[in-house]
Amino acid sequence: MSIRPTAIVAFCNNARPMADSSNDAADATAPAAGAGAGLAAAVAAFTIWGLLPLYLKPLSQLSALEIMSHRIVWSCVLVFAWLAVRGELGAVRVAIANPATRLRLVASATLVSLNWLIYVWSVTHGHVIESSLGYFINPLLNVVLGVLLLGERLDGQQKFAVGLAAAGVLYLTVIGGRPPWIALALAASFGLYGLIRKVVAVEAVPGLATETLLLAPLALAFLLWLGAQGTGAFGHSTPHVTALLAGSGFVTALPLALFAFGARRIPLSTVGLVQYIGPTLQFLLGLWLYREPFDVQRGIGFAFIWSALAVYFFRAPVLRLR
Repeated sequence: MSIRPTAIVAFCNNARPMADSSNDAADATAPAAGAGAGLAAAVAAFTIWGLLPLYLKPLSQLSALEIMSHRIVWSCVLVFAWLAVRGELGAVRVAIANPATRLRLVASATLVSLNWLIYVWSVTHGHVIESSLGYFINPLLNVVLGVLLLGERLDGQQKFAVGLAAAGVLYLTVIGGRPPWIALALAASFGLYGLIRKVVAVEAVPGLATETLLLAPLALAFLLWLGAQGTGAFGHSTPHVTALLAGSGFVTALPLALFAFGARRIPLSTVGLVQYIGPTLQFLLGLWLYREPFDVQRGIGFAFIWSALAVYFFRAPVLRLR
Protein backbone atom coordinates (compact mmCIF):
# COMPACT_ATOMS: atom_id res chain seq x y z
CA MET A 1 0.00 0.00 0.00
CA SER A 2 0.95 3.65 -0.34
CA ILE A 3 1.66 6.40 2.14
CA ARG A 4 -1.19 6.55 4.62
CA PRO A 5 -2.98 9.33 6.63
CA THR A 6 -0.89 8.92 9.77
CA ALA A 7 2.02 10.48 7.90
CA ILE A 8 0.15 13.55 6.78
CA VAL A 9 -2.26 14.45 9.56
CA ALA A 10 -0.05 17.33 10.65
CA PHE A 11 0.02 18.71 7.12
CA CYS A 12 -3.72 18.40 6.72
CA ASN A 13 -4.53 20.18 9.96
CA ASN A 14 -2.46 23.32 9.62
CA ALA A 15 -4.45 26.25 10.91
CA ARG A 16 -5.95 28.53 8.31
CA PRO A 17 -5.17 32.24 8.55
CA MET A 18 -7.64 34.25 10.59
CA ALA A 19 -10.12 36.12 8.45
CA ASP A 20 -11.05 39.75 8.66
CA SER A 21 -14.21 40.36 10.68
CA SER A 22 -15.98 41.69 7.60
CA ASN A 23 -15.83 38.20 6.13
CA ASP A 24 -17.41 36.40 9.09
CA ALA A 25 -20.50 35.38 7.15
CA ALA A 26 -18.46 33.91 4.34
CA ASP A 27 -16.24 32.11 6.85
CA ALA A 28 -19.25 30.55 8.54
CA THR A 29 -20.46 29.00 5.31
CA ALA A 30 -17.03 28.02 3.95
CA PRO A 31 -16.63 24.80 5.96
CA ALA A 32 -20.06 23.59 4.90
CA ALA A 33 -19.39 24.50 1.29
CA GLY A 34 -16.09 22.61 1.29
CA ALA A 35 -17.19 19.60 3.31
CA GLY A 36 -18.79 17.81 0.38
CA ALA A 37 -15.74 18.26 -1.83
CA GLY A 38 -13.47 17.28 1.05
CA LEU A 39 -15.39 14.09 1.73
CA ALA A 40 -15.37 13.21 -1.97
CA ALA A 41 -11.61 13.75 -2.14
CA ALA A 42 -10.97 11.61 0.95
CA VAL A 43 -13.19 8.83 -0.39
CA ALA A 44 -11.36 8.99 -3.72
CA ALA A 45 -7.98 8.75 -1.98
CA PHE A 46 -8.90 5.68 0.03
CA THR A 47 -10.59 4.12 -2.97
CA ILE A 48 -7.37 4.45 -4.98
CA TRP A 49 -5.40 2.90 -2.12
CA GLY A 50 -7.95 0.10 -1.85
CA LEU A 51 -7.82 -0.66 -5.58
CA LEU A 52 -4.01 -0.56 -5.73
CA PRO A 53 -3.80 -4.39 -6.11
CA LEU A 54 -5.41 -3.97 -9.54
CA TYR A 55 -2.43 -1.80 -10.50
CA LEU A 56 0.21 -4.08 -9.01
CA LYS A 57 -1.08 -7.48 -10.12
CA PRO A 58 -0.03 -7.02 -13.80
CA LEU A 59 3.52 -6.52 -12.49
CA SER A 60 3.58 -9.89 -10.70
CA GLN A 61 6.33 -11.22 -12.99
CA LEU A 62 8.73 -8.59 -11.61
CA SER A 63 10.47 -8.68 -8.25
CA ALA A 64 8.92 -6.66 -5.46
CA LEU A 65 12.25 -4.85 -5.03
CA GLU A 66 12.24 -3.67 -8.65
CA ILE A 67 8.66 -2.43 -8.39
CA MET A 68 9.36 -0.64 -5.12
CA SER A 69 12.50 0.97 -6.56
CA HIS A 70 10.51 2.41 -9.46
CA ARG A 71 7.88 3.66 -7.06
CA ILE A 72 10.52 5.48 -5.00
CA VAL A 73 12.25 7.09 -7.99
CA TRP A 74 9.10 8.22 -9.80
CA SER A 75 7.47 9.42 -6.57
CA CYS A 76 10.57 11.49 -5.84
CA VAL A 77 10.39 13.11 -9.28
CA LEU A 78 6.69 13.92 -9.00
CA VAL A 79 6.74 15.18 -5.42
CA PHE A 80 9.71 17.45 -6.10
CA ALA A 81 7.98 18.76 -9.21
CA TRP A 82 4.89 19.51 -7.11
CA LEU A 83 6.95 21.34 -4.48
CA ALA A 84 8.79 23.29 -7.18
CA VAL A 85 5.48 24.48 -8.64
CA ARG A 86 4.34 25.56 -5.19
CA GLY A 87 7.68 27.17 -4.36
CA GLU A 88 8.19 24.98 -1.30
CA LEU A 89 11.53 23.31 -2.06
CA GLY A 90 13.08 25.27 0.79
CA ALA A 91 11.24 23.07 3.30
CA VAL A 92 13.24 20.06 2.06
CA ARG A 93 16.53 21.94 2.43
CA VAL A 94 15.60 22.89 5.99
CA ALA A 95 14.69 19.29 6.86
CA ILE A 96 17.95 17.89 5.47
CA ALA A 97 20.07 20.58 7.15
CA ASN A 98 18.82 19.69 10.64
CA PRO A 99 20.78 16.62 11.90
CA ALA A 100 18.05 15.40 14.28
CA THR A 101 15.33 15.80 11.66
CA ARG A 102 17.48 14.14 9.01
CA LEU A 103 18.15 11.14 11.26
CA ARG A 104 14.45 10.70 12.03
CA LEU A 105 13.55 10.95 8.36
CA VAL A 106 16.19 8.32 7.51
CA ALA A 107 14.42 6.04 10.00
CA SER A 108 10.96 6.85 8.62
CA ALA A 109 12.21 6.38 5.04
CA THR A 110 13.56 2.96 5.97
CA LEU A 111 10.25 1.96 7.55
CA VAL A 112 8.09 3.20 4.68
CA SER A 113 10.30 1.44 2.12
CA LEU A 114 9.97 -1.77 4.14
CA ASN A 115 6.19 -1.28 4.26
CA TRP A 116 6.04 -0.74 0.49
CA LEU A 117 8.24 -3.77 -0.18
CA ILE A 118 6.15 -6.10 1.98
CA TYR A 119 2.91 -4.78 0.52
CA VAL A 120 4.04 -5.15 -3.08
CA TRP A 121 5.35 -8.66 -2.39
CA SER A 122 2.11 -9.70 -0.68
CA VAL A 123 -0.07 -8.47 -3.54
CA THR A 124 2.06 -9.97 -6.31
CA HIS A 125 2.30 -13.31 -4.46
CA GLY A 126 -1.40 -13.79 -3.78
CA HIS A 127 -1.76 -12.47 -0.22
CA VAL A 128 -4.13 -9.55 -0.78
CA ILE A 129 -6.50 -10.64 1.99
CA GLU A 130 -3.74 -10.92 4.57
CA SER A 131 -2.33 -7.54 3.53
CA SER A 132 -5.77 -6.00 4.09
CA LEU A 133 -5.71 -7.45 7.61
CA GLY A 134 -2.56 -5.44 8.32
CA TYR A 135 -4.35 -2.18 7.65
CA PHE A 136 -7.35 -3.25 9.71
CA ILE A 137 -5.00 -3.96 12.61
CA ASN A 138 -2.92 -0.81 12.19
CA PRO A 139 -5.08 1.68 14.19
CA LEU A 140 -5.22 -0.70 17.15
CA LEU A 141 -1.47 -1.29 16.99
CA ASN A 142 -1.03 2.50 17.04
CA VAL A 143 -2.89 2.50 20.36
CA VAL A 144 -0.48 -0.10 21.75
CA LEU A 145 2.55 1.86 20.51
CA GLY A 146 1.17 4.97 22.19
CA VAL A 147 1.00 3.10 25.50
CA LEU A 148 4.43 1.45 25.19
CA LEU A 149 6.42 4.36 23.77
CA LEU A 150 4.52 7.55 24.56
CA GLY A 151 3.15 6.74 28.01
CA GLU A 152 -0.47 7.07 26.92
CA ARG A 153 -3.24 5.39 28.89
CA LEU A 154 -6.18 3.33 27.68
CA ASP A 155 -9.72 3.53 28.96
CA GLY A 156 -11.76 0.36 29.51
CA GLN A 157 -13.29 0.39 26.04
CA GLN A 158 -9.90 0.75 24.37
CA LYS A 159 -8.46 -2.08 26.45
CA PHE A 160 -11.35 -4.30 25.42
CA ALA A 161 -10.82 -3.43 21.73
CA VAL A 162 -7.09 -4.19 21.90
CA GLY A 163 -7.85 -7.45 23.71
CA LEU A 164 -10.28 -8.49 20.99
CA ALA A 165 -7.70 -7.73 18.31
CA ALA A 166 -5.03 -9.70 20.17
CA ALA A 167 -7.43 -12.63 20.49
CA GLY A 168 -8.08 -12.47 16.74
CA VAL A 169 -4.37 -12.51 15.90
CA LEU A 170 -3.79 -15.39 18.34
CA TYR A 171 -6.69 -17.32 16.82
CA LEU A 172 -5.36 -16.82 13.27
CA THR A 173 -1.93 -17.95 14.47
CA VAL A 174 -3.34 -21.16 15.95
CA ILE A 175 -5.49 -22.13 12.96
CA GLY A 176 -2.82 -21.17 10.42
CA GLY A 177 0.09 -22.75 12.24
CA ARG A 178 2.00 -19.47 12.05
CA PRO A 179 1.39 -15.82 12.90
CA PRO A 180 -0.15 -13.71 10.12
CA TRP A 181 3.32 -12.25 9.56
CA ILE A 182 2.43 -10.21 6.45
CA ALA A 183 -0.37 -8.41 8.29
CA LEU A 184 1.72 -7.91 11.42
CA ALA A 185 4.75 -6.66 9.45
CA LEU A 186 2.62 -4.19 7.48
CA ALA A 187 0.90 -2.93 10.63
CA ALA A 188 4.16 -2.68 12.61
CA SER A 189 6.19 -0.96 9.88
CA PHE A 190 3.50 1.58 9.18
CA GLY A 191 2.67 2.07 12.86
CA LEU A 192 6.31 2.84 13.68
CA TYR A 193 6.54 5.03 10.59
CA GLY A 194 3.57 7.07 11.78
CA LEU A 195 5.04 7.31 15.27
CA ILE A 196 8.29 8.77 13.94
CA ARG A 197 6.50 11.19 11.62
CA LYS A 198 4.40 12.29 14.59
CA VAL A 199 7.50 13.70 16.30
CA VAL A 200 9.27 15.11 13.22
CA ALA A 201 8.68 18.83 12.72
CA VAL A 202 8.25 18.54 8.95
CA GLU A 203 4.98 18.82 7.07
CA ALA A 204 3.75 15.84 5.12
CA VAL A 205 4.63 16.60 1.50
CA PRO A 206 8.12 18.04 2.19
CA GLY A 207 8.63 15.07 4.51
CA LEU A 208 7.67 12.61 1.79
CA ALA A 209 9.95 14.44 -0.64
CA THR A 210 12.84 14.18 1.81
CA GLU A 211 12.18 10.49 2.44
CA THR A 212 12.08 9.63 -1.25
CA LEU A 213 15.18 11.77 -1.84
CA LEU A 214 17.04 9.76 0.80
CA LEU A 215 15.89 6.49 -0.76
CA ALA A 216 16.20 7.46 -4.43
CA PRO A 217 19.99 7.03 -4.83
CA LEU A 218 19.82 3.41 -3.66
CA ALA A 219 16.69 2.71 -5.71
CA LEU A 220 18.14 4.33 -8.83
CA ALA A 221 21.46 2.49 -8.41
CA PHE A 222 19.58 -0.81 -8.18
CA LEU A 223 17.54 -0.03 -11.31
CA LEU A 224 20.67 0.98 -13.23
CA TRP A 225 22.35 -2.25 -12.14
CA LEU A 226 19.35 -4.24 -13.39
CA GLY A 227 19.59 -2.37 -16.69
CA ALA A 228 23.31 -3.12 -17.00
CA GLN A 229 22.62 -6.79 -16.34
CA GLY A 230 19.90 -6.80 -18.98
CA THR A 231 17.29 -7.94 -16.46
CA GLY A 232 15.47 -4.68 -15.85
CA ALA A 233 11.89 -4.54 -17.07
CA PHE A 234 11.68 -0.81 -17.78
CA GLY A 235 11.99 -0.29 -21.54
CA HIS A 236 12.75 -3.97 -22.06
CA SER A 237 9.35 -5.48 -21.31
CA THR A 238 5.97 -4.79 -22.85
CA PRO A 239 4.90 -1.15 -23.24
CA HIS A 240 2.13 -1.87 -20.74
CA VAL A 241 4.59 -2.92 -18.03
CA THR A 242 6.88 0.04 -18.75
CA ALA A 243 3.93 2.44 -18.48
CA LEU A 244 2.81 0.90 -15.19
CA LEU A 245 6.29 1.28 -13.72
CA ALA A 246 6.53 4.90 -14.82
CA GLY A 247 3.05 5.59 -13.47
CA SER A 248 3.79 4.08 -10.05
CA GLY A 249 4.82 7.50 -8.76
CA PHE A 250 1.52 8.98 -9.90
CA VAL A 251 -0.58 6.39 -8.06
CA THR A 252 1.44 7.26 -4.96
CA ALA A 253 1.21 11.04 -5.28
CA LEU A 254 -2.42 11.38 -6.46
CA PRO A 255 -4.15 9.80 -3.45
CA LEU A 256 -1.78 11.69 -1.15
CA ALA A 257 -2.84 14.98 -2.72
CA LEU A 258 -6.52 14.02 -2.59
CA PHE A 259 -6.25 13.06 1.05
CA ALA A 260 -4.43 16.27 1.91
CA PHE A 261 -7.25 18.24 0.26
CA GLY A 262 -10.01 16.24 1.90
CA ALA A 263 -8.68 15.98 5.44
CA ARG A 264 -8.41 19.77 5.72
CA ARG A 265 -12.15 20.05 5.10
CA ILE A 266 -13.71 17.21 7.12
CA PRO A 267 -13.36 16.18 10.79
CA LEU A 268 -10.66 13.65 11.57
CA SER A 269 -13.35 11.46 13.12
CA THR A 270 -14.86 11.17 9.64
CA VAL A 271 -11.44 10.47 8.16
CA GLY A 272 -10.97 7.71 10.75
CA LEU A 273 -14.02 5.90 9.43
CA VAL A 274 -13.49 6.63 5.73
CA GLN A 275 -9.98 5.14 5.90
CA TYR A 276 -11.47 1.64 6.12
CA ILE A 277 -12.58 1.91 2.51
CA GLY A 278 -8.99 0.97 1.62
CA PRO A 279 -8.54 -2.36 3.42
CA THR A 280 -12.19 -3.27 2.79
CA LEU A 281 -11.71 -2.94 -0.98
CA GLN A 282 -8.45 -4.89 -0.75
CA PHE A 283 -10.22 -7.63 1.17
CA LEU A 284 -13.05 -7.82 -1.37
CA LEU A 285 -10.59 -7.92 -4.28
CA GLY A 286 -8.70 -10.78 -2.68
CA LEU A 287 -11.90 -12.66 -1.89
CA TRP A 288 -14.00 -12.17 -5.03
CA LEU A 289 -11.61 -11.26 -7.85
CA TYR A 290 -8.43 -13.14 -6.98
CA ARG A 291 -10.24 -16.04 -5.27
CA GLU A 292 -7.80 -16.26 -2.40
CA PRO A 293 -8.66 -18.91 0.23
CA PHE A 294 -10.91 -17.62 2.99
CA ASP A 295 -12.73 -20.26 4.99
CA VAL A 296 -15.00 -19.99 8.01
CA GLN A 297 -12.08 -20.36 10.41
CA ARG A 298 -10.22 -17.39 8.92
CA GLY A 299 -13.51 -15.51 8.87
CA ILE A 300 -13.80 -15.95 12.63
CA GLY A 301 -10.33 -14.49 13.12
CA PHE A 302 -11.18 -11.48 10.95
CA ALA A 303 -14.45 -11.09 12.87
CA PHE A 304 -12.46 -10.59 16.07
CA ILE A 305 -10.49 -7.79 14.40
CA TRP A 306 -13.57 -6.15 12.90
CA SER A 307 -15.36 -6.32 16.25
CA ALA A 308 -12.36 -4.69 17.93
CA LEU A 309 -12.46 -1.86 15.40
CA ALA A 310 -16.19 -1.39 15.97
CA VAL A 311 -15.67 -1.18 19.72
CA TYR A 312 -12.79 1.27 19.34
CA PHE A 313 -14.23 3.60 16.71
CA PHE A 314 -17.86 3.67 17.76
CA ARG A 315 -17.03 5.52 20.94
CA ALA A 316 -19.00 8.73 21.45
CA PRO A 317 -15.97 11.10 21.46
CA VAL A 318 -14.69 9.63 18.21
CA LEU A 319 -17.93 10.06 16.32
CA ARG A 320 -18.85 13.52 17.50
CA LEU A 321 -18.86 15.35 14.18
CA ARG A 322 -18.80 19.08 13.79
